[in-house]
Amino acid sequence: MPISVPGACSRRGFTLIELLVVLLIMGLFVGLASTIVRPDERGLLRLEAERLAQLLQLAAAESRLTGSFVAWTADRSGYRFWRMPGDAEGSAQWSEIRDSDLLRLRTLPRGMTISGLRVENLPARGAMRLEFAPYRAALSFTIEMSLGAARCAVAASPVGELRVLPAEGESHGRWAPR
Repeated sequence: MPISVPGACSRRGFTLIELLVVLLIMGLFVGLASTIVRPDERGLLRLEAERLAQLLQLAAAESRLTGSFVAWTADRSGYRFWRMPGDAEGSAQWSEIRDSDLLRLRTLPRGMTISGLRVENLPARGAMRLEFAPYRAALSFTIEMSLGAARCAVAASPVGELRVLPAEGESHGRWAPR
């Protein structure tokens, strides 16, 4: 026969305080996981700018190696690459590059824009366009990109070095050569 002590009761379940602590801890983990999975605007913009810098380097190298002209054109939401054979004099036409997985048409992520192009320190007139010639010196240019409040630029020096830079006014303390 079981003996029970008067005033003692068996405890089953959790108290409200314990449940609130568990919910708080779970909320912190979900918040942390969502910030790790989804990069911030500045990180996403920098990643896309680095991709563009590498593709522009590839286009310039292809132009030099194949002897054909390669062009880059952009609108606010994307960009593409074009090719013109270098051996045809005046009769050749530009054609969009479709035979390369790397130099294909690119659409920028939602909200990201190419906001400007400066060639040889002068604003581009009309459409945004860069041409890479096989036997000419490298161009100095700056392509400005933005996503929300974040801004950055892909800049090329006259010797062909490409860098991803923070926009003017933003200082991150370093340049990233590409």
